[in-house]
Amino acid sequence: MSTPETRVISHWIDGADSPSSSGRTAPVYNPATGAVQAHVALADQAEIDAAIESAQRGYQVWKTYSIAKRQTVIFAFRELLNARKRELAEIITAEHGKVVSDAMGEILRGQEVVELATGFPHLIKGAFSENASTGVDVYSLKQPLGVVGIISPFNFPAMVPMWFFPVAIAAGNAVVLKPSEKDPSAALWLAQLWKEAGLPDGVFTVLQGDKLAVDGLLHSPVVQSISFVGSTPIAQYIYETASKNGKRVQALGGAKNHMLVLPDADLDLVADQAVNAGYGAAGERCMAISVVLAVEPVADELIAKVSERIANLRIGNGAGVDGVEPDMGPLITDVHRDKVASYVDIAEADGAKIVVDGRGLTIDGHEDGFFFGPTLIDEIPITSRAYTEEIFGPVLSVVRVQTFQEGLDLINSGEFGNGTAIFTNDGGAARRFQSEVEVGMIGINVPIPVPVAYHSFGGWKASLFGDAKAYGVHGFDFFTREKAITSRWLDPATHGGINLGFPQNN
Repeated sequence: MSTPETRVISHWIDGADSPSSSGRTAPVYNPATGAVQAHVALADQAEIDAAIESAQRGYQVWKTYSIAKRQTVIFAFRELLNARKRELAEIITAEHGKVVSDAMGEILRGQEVVELATGFPHLIKGAFSENASTGVDVYSLKQPLGVVGIISPFNFPAMVPMWFFPVAIAAGNAVVLKPSEKDPSAALWLAQLWKEAGLPDGVFTVLQGDKLAVDGLLHSPVVQSISFVGSTPIAQYIYETASKNGKRVQALGGAKNHMLVLPDADLDLVADQAVNAGYGAAGERCMAISVVLAVEPVADELIAKVSERIANLRIGNGAGVDGVEPDMGPLITDVHRDKVASYVDIAEADGAKIVVDGRGLTIDGHEDGFFFGPTLIDEIPITSRAYTEEIFGPVLSVVRVQTFQEGLDLINSGEFGNGTAIFTNDGGAARRFQSEVEVGMIGINVPIPVPVAYHSFGGWKASLFGDAKAYGVHGFDFFTREKAITSRWLDPATHGGINLGFPQNN
């Protein structure tokens, strides 16, 4: 009988669990307890090849399905997901550590893209121009790419894959998903749901693995595109490697998101939203607010309000105790927890004031869990690595600025351009901000401006590499390619005879 330490999480190939024979595995932890609860297979080259070959076979079947038949499968998947999303949320919490209600929120945001995909016939229509030239019609077709690869991060094991695969599958492609080895089970649950919805075998494949699996997708001549979310260095590697191998790429990287707070803002609203955006999901999200730019004289009052709210946050096992959920769970691994702590050490060494210190937090009954408390830093130098680099944890820094322009210039001078927010009651200031800030997603009195599914998600600068943003119209354009057809049906009596000159529009 297998134990949690020996249970190996497998691949999903040809519509079924596919145990690995590679002999390579990685531990999967329960972040709340620190215990190893399973191991996940790490694919070897033979398994990578098998996964891609299965997807290619699935694509050959799926591309022949009519639009109406494809739509029926996607609707069935949507209904199954809606009915059973709590199951998926509990799986995410067990491996990632986030609070169950937060995992439910992740699933619901991903489900928005599934719902967008149910209306895909409108989004993959071609165009038709009758009689563009005398007796000549010109029209276009949108067709699938073939086999596409998705490489997803640990922080959103359901939502990020759902940013891509509903659109890819609706457009007629077959998907190979490589989930994070830190929380791999959500992908298998989604694969089983597609099976129940009637998706042909091979159209949704899960390839467990590490860099070998990633490189296998990047170098495969069968895989036509790569969709990725993760850190900026890896996003850049994905973009460069996949592009060199002739693939389409959408690679979403890291962030250092700022919130600009003007003196006329409602500071109670700002404090609530700064806590929500800074510490939700333990700060492990690329849209987290990590820096508050406080236009003086509001900094002292705002810091006091944020500190009061931090004091009331409950930290614990994301699954809850006796039906009561905490506000924040643990970080994903002890290694990541220690990395987050190192940034607080750096800030302190650089002269910052640690207002609330989350280092060294332990939770009764979960002493070995990977917990890190909400941390608030004031007077952080903008030259500190703790200011310039992405921390990806529950660390919120305050930088005091004197003017709107100083705050705007700080945002625009940064390496990243993912998301930002402004809090103000001044419509003119907000309008100028949205026009001049060099960032892809902007919130006005909204701290985490993730666009709804019928728009598209993606940043600027070092936060996005590649051809297209995620989901929305960008997504359907990314997962299809267009054929333009010029057609003339001749009247045999009036076809005009031979003319060797270049065709002209007379």
